Amino acid sequence: MSVTIDITGLPPERVRIVPSPLAELGMALHALSEPGHHPDLGGWATAVSSRLDPRLADRLCEADFLWRTTFSDVFAPFGGIPGRRTLPGATLAEDLDLLDKLTDEQFVNAALEFTCQLGYDVQEPALLDDPELRRRSLELAAARGAVQERFARRLLEDPPLVRAWFRQLMLDCDEAFFADTWARVQPQLAADARHRTELLRRKGLGEAVASLSEAVSLDEETALITVDKLSVGHTATGDGDLVLVPTSLGWPHVLVLHRFGWQPSITYPASGTRPQAPSVEQLTRRLEALAHPVRMRLCRHLARAPHTTGELADAHGMSAPEISRHLAVLKKAGLITDCRRGRYVQHQLDLSAVARLGSDFIEGVLR
Repeated sequence: MSVTIDITGLPPERVRIVPSPLAELGMALHALSEPGHHPDLGGWATAVSSRLDPRLADRLCEADFLWRTTFSDVFAPFGGIPGRRTLPGATLAEDLDLLDKLTDEQFVNAALEFTCQLGYDVQEPALLDDPELRRRSLELAAARGAVQERFARRLLEDPPLVRAWFRQLMLDCDEAFFADTWARVQPQLAADARHRTELLRRKGLGEAVASLSEAVSLDEETALITVDKLSVGHTATGDGDLVLVPTSLGWPHVLVLHRFGWQPSITYPASGTRPQAPSVEQLTRRLEALAHPVRMRLCRHLARAPHTTGELADAHGMSAPEISRHLAVLKKAGLITDCRRGRYVQHQLDLSAVARLGSDFIEGVLR
């Protein structure tokens, strides 16, 4: 499973690396709504939430589905501007001006993305002009809850009113907390953009793309960028640009804008924000490795101290070859390390790798 971007014919000068204030505000709102996704931002989220005006907090609840579980494309309006060569604004006001340039149809489709009511990377009929699609959108929104249904109904009945409401909400967030946050992270994002641009110039697109995240790669023969995600999608740059947007608040998310007709972009964690997340394939291997009861018991021993294959075989009443097979699975998943002591090889659980899977597992094997 992955999202791919066809960059056939794309020259290096049409790869642009630019921070976006509006995208970063969306990341900030997501981190406030889902602090569990971003434990490293816990202190910041607590500080912002504690001083947030209750009326602003209530207004944010009216539309938090735009950033809580689905990061809406309303935070990347540059992608929808005709010509597909537009860059994010240097300020939040400039980004919001780009949002105003989207058609009502574009804004409504992007804002209703949380309902999953329509195809994302295929051309669709005009939602606002199709009664059946409007009915279906409201039906799906209602399944998500009363708040989502009210928002969807308002949006379909009066798009300009909701657009103005959303713009003012973003400006109020800027005044309440985001201006200070942006002043702090903007220099880091600008430095990251300069670094990646220089890497692109000196080493080429393959090196620059690979540096974004372990989840992103370029096959130069097929001119295809692949982003390793638990979703499937495809887009192409065509005669437009490819925009890479660094984020300081977004780790571990790597977002791909691949909406039909929009300019492709990738939002990636800026350098130094957090370690790279494992690939989907590696994560799958680790979960499958830990799903076996014998390997769970082996992990209990290996979490406490290094053991040889023979020691583990005696402790579990199994043959050495059987233990070796289980150890090979754990090693392939990157969950154990080996250390030779004389003629013996000792195995030990890599607690740093396991910790990234969750504290419940560590507590279980150490109990």
